[in-house]
Amino acid sequence: MSEPFLRVARPEDEEQLRHLDHATWSHVHAVTARPAPDEPFFRDTCGPADHLVAELDGRVVGYVRLGFPTPLPSNAHVRQIRGLAVADEARGKGVGRALVRAAVEEARKGGFRRITLRVLGHNTRARALYESEGFVVEGVQPEEFCLDGTYADDVLMGQKLT
Repeated sequence: MSEPFLRVARPEDEEQLRHLDHATWSHVHAVTARPAPDEPFFRDTCGPADHLVAELDGRVVGYVRLGFPTPLPSNAHVRQIRGLAVADEARGKGVGRALVRAAVEEARKGGFRRITLRVLGHNTRARALYESEGFVVEGVQPEEFCLDGTYADDVLMGQKLT
């Protein structure tokens, strides 16, 4: 298998991304309900330009969604990772790491001062990846979510880009 090829998402990626999002959904990382199989992936608030996708052998196997923590002009200097998914068959092949690195580089090139994200406390694999890529824990909201009857911490992570 080759190295992942990263690019900005295109409207025609909709179906592959929708299937990927549905297939990878889990309360390990998601605080929302599983998306319906026909639920659109792209929305008015997060279209193709807000996503970087990873391809292996010509097939979309992952994405990272970028956005802003709030709509406030006072923190428009902060970019936020708002979603990350990697197909099961592509795990352990550097796809997640490549997407995180690309998100950080995209934010840096865009002139942002910081990049942040939120990750569930029990998602140790994702937390380790983010930490290895320079993110640090900046706060924890204990038992912020109740997922299938189990309380989960919301861990806020970030890194300075300047």
